[in-house]
Amino acid sequence: MPQSSDHSQPDGPPEVILGVDTHKEFHVAAVLSQLGTVLGTRSFPTTIRGFRRLLSWSRGFGVVGRAGVEGTGTFGKALTRHLRTAGIVVIEVNQPDRADRRRRGKTDTLDAEAAARAVVSGRATATAKSSDGPVEMLRLFKLAKESAIKSRTQTINQMKSVVISADPELRDELTAMTTAKLVRHCASLPDQPAIDVSTAARYTLRLLARRVQELSSQITDLKRCLTVTVTRHAPTLLDQKGIGPDNAAQLLITAGDNPDRLHTEAAFAALCGSSPVQASSGNTRRLRLNRGGDRAANSALYLIVITRLRWCPRTRDYVTRRTTEGLSKRDIIRCLKRYIARDVYKIITQPRQPPNPLPIAA
Repeated sequence: MPQSSDHSQPDGPPEVILGVDTHKEFHVAAVLSQLGTVLGTRSFPTTIRGFRRLLSWSRGFGVVGRAGVEGTGTFGKALTRHLRTAGIVVIEVNQPDRADRRRRGKTDTLDAEAAARAVVSGRATATAKSSDGPVEMLRLFKLAKESAIKSRTQTINQMKSVVISADPELRDELTAMTTAKLVRHCASLPDQPAIDVSTAARYTLRLLARRVQELSSQITDLKRCLTVTVTRHAPTLLDQKGIGPDNAAQLLITAGDNPDRLHTEAAFAALCGSSPVQASSGNTRRLRLNRGGDRAANSALYLIVITRLRWCPRTRDYVTRRTTEGLSKRDIIRCLKRYIARDVYKIITQPRQPPNPLPIAA
């Protein structure tokens, strides 16, 4: 009798799951089979050679199609980009379950194994942000701009503190000036050596004022970079009433370079903390504000709502109508944030034409 061929065996190598616990100086990796068997664990440095060794080592156990990585937005961001370039789907993994950690203990190897098990079991399903496109550029520009604004405010406060403690002659000269005029006046003070308290105060004021001017120049340049990048990535976003470069950049940063991982506009609203949450009890039926999500994106939505409440007639008409229906101002703002999140989601997920090569910096 002829024997039938056995088709139950796979033709190629088996698929394995990679789990990584990320750190600043090194990453700990664990490879699991589809059945959850630990095939190997190892530590690798956070260098390009370390990333290549990690990928080569994990592929020695089989085909790596998925990887669960902790901290994809911090220590694991560079590794996430490297794995995605290699064609591996990176799944964002939260911290291990606290109850399981109390039972098993805490080591980097166990955390890496738990990251892989979260992917195998289906507990972790969120695709990690790619962080390799215009949105990552926006994040860097916004980071630098916020830092410059904070430093400028601190420097201006230091200038005013020096004026308060200066000699009466200098204090009387500068006290009545506005902040802008104070900065211009102090920046134009003559450059003279500091030989006593009075000349030291003038020298310090001149130095601080020029620092404020330099920071102001950086802020202006970074704002232009934000505007150009947002216009290139989502041209129609800045056309919406109340949405400026900073708020648009924050909403795009929250969505990421791959917004297709957010399958519905409700998922984006939940990510921004603007989705309604049930707060019903007994005969009371109501919704409350969502305290979760990205609070920076929620703040951007709130600022957009406040702007529209002042300048948009349709928004004011909506507030009047909902007020007559018995809603409080807080509930109305919650509804408006939800509507804006829906509109923003439609804009950032619509197909885009290839961008024109616009210059970012001179």
